[in-house]
Amino acid sequence: MIPKQTVEDILAAAQIDEVVGDFVTLKKRGSNLMGLCPFHGEKTPSFVVSPNKGIYKCFGCGKAGNSVGFIMDHEKMEYADALRYLAKKYNIEVVEEKNQTPEAVAAASERESLFIALEYAAQQFQHNLWEEEEGKTVGKTYFYERGFRDETIKKFGLGYTKKDWGSFTDNAVKIGYSLDVLQKAGLSKVNDQGRAFDMFRERVMFPFHNLSGRVVAFGGRQLVKDDKSPKYLNSPETDVYKKSEILYGIYFAKNSIRQHDKCYLVEGYTDVITLSQAGIENVAASSGTSLTDGQVKQIYRFTKNVSIIYDGDPAGIKAALRGIDIILAGGLNVKVVLLPEGEDPDTYCQKLGGTAFQKYLDENEKDFILYKSELLIGEAKNDPIKKSAAIRDIVESISKITDSITRSTFINECARVFEVGPELLMAEVNKIRRKGDVKDPEERKLLNELEQINNEPLWEEEQQPAISIGVEQEKGVARVLMQYGHLTYRDTVFTVADYLLQQIEADGFEFEHPLYKRVLQMVKTAIENIEPLGENFFLHSEDLEIVAQAADFLTEKYKISPHWEEKFEIYITEIKDNYANDTDSVMLHLKLKKLDIMMQQNLEEMRRLEETPVTVQPVSFSENSNVPVYVDEDGNVIELPMSEANEDEIPVFIDEDGKVIDLPTVDAPVFEDTETQTAETEDVAQKLEVLLQKHMMFLNYRRQITDLLGATIIK
Repeated sequence: MIPKQTVEDILAAAQIDEVVGDFVTLKKRGSNLMGLCPFHGEKTPSFVVSPNKGIYKCFGCGKAGNSVGFIMDHEKMEYADALRYLAKKYNIEVVEEKNQTPEAVAAASERESLFIALEYAAQQFQHNLWEEEEGKTVGKTYFYERGFRDETIKKFGLGYTKKDWGSFTDNAVKIGYSLDVLQKAGLSKVNDQGRAFDMFRERVMFPFHNLSGRVVAFGGRQLVKDDKSPKYLNSPETDVYKKSEILYGIYFAKNSIRQHDKCYLVEGYTDVITLSQAGIENVAASSGTSLTDGQVKQIYRFTKNVSIIYDGDPAGIKAALRGIDIILAGGLNVKVVLLPEGEDPDTYCQKLGGTAFQKYLDENEKDFILYKSELLIGEAKNDPIKKSAAIRDIVESISKITDSITRSTFINECARVFEVGPELLMAEVNKIRRKGDVKDPEERKLLNELEQINNEPLWEEEQQPAISIGVEQEKGVARVLMQYGHLTYRDTVFTVADYLLQQIEADGFEFEHPLYKRVLQMVKTAIENIEPLGENFFLHSEDLEIVAQAADFLTEKYKISPHWEEKFEIYITEIKDNYANDTDSVMLHLKLKKLDIMMQQNLEEMRRLEETPVTVQPVSFSENSNVPVYVDEDGNVIELPMSEANEDEIPVFIDEDGKVIDLPTVDAPVFEDTETQTAETEDVAQKLEVLLQKHMMFLNYRRQITDLLGATIIK
């Protein structure tokens, strides 16, 4: 368990803009920062980060919280693990209390177990490289031959696995690692005889890191030729590693990608490492496979601009071009750089040096669409059949571009290259887009997601579950507590939280919604313990649902333009400037709602009594009787003294809704003796009279509340 003081230190040190900025490209927007939400796909930024308040909020999907909550959601970590992650980032020592039970230790998530095993493996592979004779002789020699310096080898965590059949697995199991976890992490295997052995043997190792820098997988290159095993061997997919969602080197490149607003894409591990060592750090690799929509989205988080560096092999280039359409479908601007024949990024960068290689990239970049057009028209030459096929091919690529203006620009440029009318290309592009004629299922999936995103409103209202009556009023109280609870209420010595708690307890209100009930209890406990309700009181809670709700309430969805006051001299009073009235308003609305519930219950009880069967004894209307007898529509006898009714009038009764009930008189033959209505009828009538008085009292109280609400500025 992490001590409370350490938790406070971590929360105080963690800067939300820095934490989120490790994963999302943020741009200044007033006092806040905005970017594309990492929790749901979107093309227009609706993800807001408030450095002053230490919170984030997405107005698209509703995600909100503080630094800890962000790491938990983004990296799928438990609360304690997210705290440790932030402690490591901000160099805060965590000395954990020794009171964890065996059950708590055993309850560690399997996902975290995989991370721990993979990190151990990375350390062992590095140990083999630097400390073991085999690693130094074989592995380190290979890296030096590739031109890698020691600091580069350490930066990327490169390592070596020994020749022994099962040395890694045996040692890991010996010190307590579960063989089952090692298998699930893709580090070990078990043969048919039940013998455990290492997944990687006699290979130089390239670890894959996720965006937070944790090792999720490995790529191993064989150094000794063996026809029975592949030259390159990668980790299998696991709960922490999805090949289609990871780019090699993206963790080390992300800050440089943001800084330069561009990502260079290469094919292999050594290409990334060599370029990074040469000072071109905004580079990542697809690891020799076609890009997927998950990898495209990962790039899109940091930039919209991609330059793909191709080896100087014309046949290979033409084949690779077919896989670029999915990048266009992801909304990225794509350029290509063709290296001289026989060169690759690794060798050519080492030959030229970093500065000269960067200059070569800048001078030889071409827009993908135009490059592809020129390549295709060059192959077609004067053959009309080939030219038609080339036009269809380029139209297919243009149709993937999501931005209509960019699409139109390329249509005009390609029309010039192919010497055809732009209206022809436009018609073909529109035909493809209408039909959704996309052959690649990965592209189709991405286009469907993008179409769904584009159809979403920017400010999407959160869908609230069907919950009990009064929840909106309870939510209002929670909002005021989170926004103004620490402020003084009017000209008193009490805080807003003190006032609201007094009112709620005085009226005997019981909150029903679980979240708002916990918020109220949290405030009550703090007041009882004389704990100050600072601005970050709720944001530092261990209850992450409360943290998320606080972040939601504290994030301003709209901001009043300063032009109203500066230019037009129109002064607009904001809610935060009238927090006392806001406090009164939510309290009165809570009382009003609870009163309406009580009125409804009272009316239902009245209806129940009116429908209650009453035993009526036969009676007669004697000559000496001075009481006229009436019955209501249900046949119940009602007696009125003669003094209260004129001979020519029929008594009129009004129900609770103010509607008149006409009561017909009873024919004399109906009754046969002198007995009157039973005591049971009198009891029902008395109860109805009491309920009616309560109803009138409720109406009067309700009128007083609405008058008070009318006197407040905030309705």
